Amino acid sequence: MNYKLIKSVIFDLDGTLIDSMKVWGDADRQFIEKYGGIYNPEISQKLKSMTIEQSSGFLISILNLKKSISEVSDEIADIVAYQYENTIPLKPDVISITDFLKEHHIPFCIATATFRKLAEAVLKKYDIYERFEFILTGEDVPEGKKSPAIYLKCAEIMGVLPSETLIVEDSLHCIETSVSAGFPTVAVYDEFSSPDWEQIKNIADMYIYRLDEIKNIINNS
Repeated sequence: MNYKLIKSVIFDLDGTLIDSMKVWGDADRQFIEKYGGIYNPEISQKLKSMTIEQSSGFLISILNLKKSISEVSDEIADIVAYQYENTIPLKPDVISITDFLKEHHIPFCIATATFRKLAEAVLKKYDIYERFEFILTGEDVPEGKKSPAIYLKCAEIMGVLPSETLIVEDSLHCIETSVSAGFPTVAVYDEFSSPDWEQIKNIADMYIYRLDEIKNIINNS
């Protein structure tokens, strides 16, 4: 992969910029147990590759709930809202790598499947919301990250080609999508995705354990 062409960066949010994946697993457990189900961590692994609507529909199905998809998605968002507003930490090096990209005049944005209100809450808590050119969420591009639509839309807004846009992701299904769509892709390690790490390393163009390693990728290109 020719990293000399990199003109912009698209970051995932959960598991990449913020250490939030355990929060979602806990929310799945709380919701399932509230309605009499038995939680298994494999459920969270399955849900992480779904859109908000798909995961809500899945929960309705397995729990036989008389609720709408919007009611379920709103309830789950409410479960995690406090953590996004107050307790979820940034991953190491977020400030450093965004400073670096700004110094090198490389625009960067966020593409996330999570709720906009949650994404904005955590970024504003750490006073980094304004650093990003923009944020696209699953509410803006509902196809989910098994489709490259959200990445392509980001590249279009920034006026760059996929081949000129570095994607930084932690989840296997997202990395499969971005690589297949022709985006140079860096996988960043997250504990929640560790069961897929060997497969991730084989698919991604490069893999890192800390965000600061992106500096070497760009400096050595």
